[in-house]
Amino acid sequence: MTAVNGMSVDVRTSDGVADSYVAYPDDGAAHPGVLVIQDGFGLRPSLRSLADHIAAHGYTVLLPNAYYRHGRAPVIELPDFIDPGERPEIFQQVFPMIRELTPELLRSDVGAYLEWLAASPQVIAGKVGVTGYCMGARLAVLTAAMFPDRVAAVAGFHGGPLVTDTPDSPHLTLGNITAELYFAHAGEDHHMTPEHIALFDKALDAAGVRHRTEVYEGAQHGYTQADTSAHDPEADERHYRELLALFDRNLRR
Repeated sequence: MTAVNGMSVDVRTSDGVADSYVAYPDDGAAHPGVLVIQDGFGLRPSLRSLADHIAAHGYTVLLPNAYYRHGRAPVIELPDFIDPGERPEIFQQVFPMIRELTPELLRSDVGAYLEWLAASPQVIAGKVGVTGYCMGARLAVLTAAMFPDRVAAVAGFHGGPLVTDTPDSPHLTLGNITAELYFAHAGEDHHMTPEHIALFDKALDAAGVRHRTEVYEGAQHGYTQADTSAHDPEADERHYRELLALFDRNLRR
C-alpha cells in the first residue's frame, strides 16, 4: 500500500454543498475513481479511514456526507464507539434523514458526485466504482441503475433493504445495470433475511447482471464498521479483499 493524501472538500449540488472527504495515493498520478456511500451513522473518522484504505490500493475515493441538507458532518453527535443497544436514540435521529433520501434526491446528489470525480485531476477518465454500507448498499444499487454509463462496479456490504414492496425497491431497477455487482450479506441481519437474499438473487439472475452474492456467516449487520459493536475483524478483512478484487477487475486498464 502507498501513502495517502486525505482532505475535506465541498461538492456543490443542486440543493447546496455536500461536505465530503477525498483520499488518493500520494504519488502524483491520476487513479480510477471510487464513490463510497455511507452507512446510516454518517460521515465520521472510521469512514474516512475506510476511504484511506481503499485509496492506498490505488484509487481516488470520494466520501460525501449524504445528510448535508441537515448540516455539515457530524450531523448528529456520535460517541467514539457506537453500541446501538445502549444508544437507541441514535436511530431515532438518523431514520428521518435516511427516509428523506428519495430516488429523486439520490439521482441529483450522485450526479454531482460523479461530475466532481470526472473533473478531478486525481481521477483518470472512465467509469467509476461504487461501494455502499448498510443503507449505502441500497443507494449504490440505485446509483448503478441510474448511471449505467458511469459505473463499472458496485459492491454492497451488510446492505438493506434491497427487496421491498415499494415501487422504488432496488431489486426492481436491476434491468438498467451494466456494472459487475458483489454483495456480502451479514449472516445475522434482519434487514436481509434468507428469503430477501433469495429474492434479490433471483432478480439479479433474471436481469442478467454480472454478480456474486455471499453470506458472511456469523457476522452481524454493520460488520465492516470498526467503531461499532457489530464490527467483525475477520469479515471486515474479507470485505476489503473482495472489494479491491472487484475494483481491480473492472477499473484497471
